[in-house]
Amino acid sequence: MPKPGMTGICLKQEVADLLRTKAQRANLGLNDYLTSILLGPSQPCIEGRPGTVPSQQIIQGSLVGHRLGKAVVAGPNPARGSILRFLNVKHKSQLEEISYKKGGETLTDSDFNRYLESVDLKNLLDKLEVSNAETQLEAIEHFTQKEAEKRDKILLSYFGEASINRIVESICDRLLSPPKLKSDAQILDVGAGSGLFTKRVAQNLRKKLPNTSFYAMDITPAMLKMLEKKTSGIVPFLGVAENIAQSIRLANKYLNIPARFYAIYSTLMLHHCLSVETVFQSMRNVLKTHGKAVIIDLKEHSFTEFREEMGDVHLGFKLEHIEKNARKFFTKVSIEKMPGICCSSSGRSAELFIAFMIK
Repeated sequence: MPKPGMTGICLKQEVADLLRTKAQRANLGLNDYLTSILLGPSQPCIEGRPGTVPSQQIIQGSLVGHRLGKAVVAGPNPARGSILRFLNVKHKSQLEEISYKKGGETLTDSDFNRYLESVDLKNLLDKLEVSNAETQLEAIEHFTQKEAEKRDKILLSYFGEASINRIVESICDRLLSPPKLKSDAQILDVGAGSGLFTKRVAQNLRKKLPNTSFYAMDITPAMLKMLEKKTSGIVPFLGVAENIAQSIRLANKYLNIPARFYAIYSTLMLHHCLSVETVFQSMRNVLKTHGKAVIIDLKEHSFTEFREEMGDVHLGFKLEHIEKNARKFFTKVSIEKMPGICCSSSGRSAELFIAFMIK
């Protein structure tokens, strides 16, 4: 049911995803983005400044100003394909094209691999001041060779469909709990991997907050390639959890990632990081005031072989260790066990916890 003073409209899913993604690229809510197309930008643009969108960029992004015209407002049953004409799309495959920012040049989703390949990972890790760069490169190699293409199947084998859904619901419950998210909030998944949880959390949350913008960060290009194939409604970029702010600055040579987020979450990422304290500080640095963070990870376990088999750095965590580090950077911290959900592999089982933190 639309809010008072607003009108609902039905769109094909791929069209809705395209509009939402283009709004994300422009750092605008969906309504503001459509308004800027119809009426022109409400504020002057300053090239390169986050949150401002050059009119030329809108034109290059396929949504040409004032093209809405009769295609949408002519009546309740517009001719088939009129929405596509409004989007200046001649073929359905073009719906997958998403504009990226690289100076004055416009890149599309078809060039996503080019973006990834343009980044020298060793150089990137140096710029991100990663202290264990060689270990990180080994981890990237591990995930590229052993997990990226089958990551979703691996996770489903560890947890099962029912537990995966419970994890997604737990994340969404925390994201929707007070303080209330803005209807067009920007949300970041840190260590998104192949995007199994990213996509499901986004789909679930958008049922209640359809204008939310989702971003996904990971340091393994092969993982982001798998995520990018799943959906055009999430913006992926390269980076490390220990230095999210600098990761964003470097990614913005190509993309348009916001500097601050209303919420951050991560799933089974923390045990791959060298310093828990550094990760918490990094998350806090890119959260807005009263922003929230949700972390799901493994409780302490004794399976030392996970280091080799799964590329783990930590064998899970003691909950008091997580709480102690979280309280250094967040005003409110809640740590809970997740009963009935375990990461199981070859007869070995590790329990999970969920941490909820507010800046």
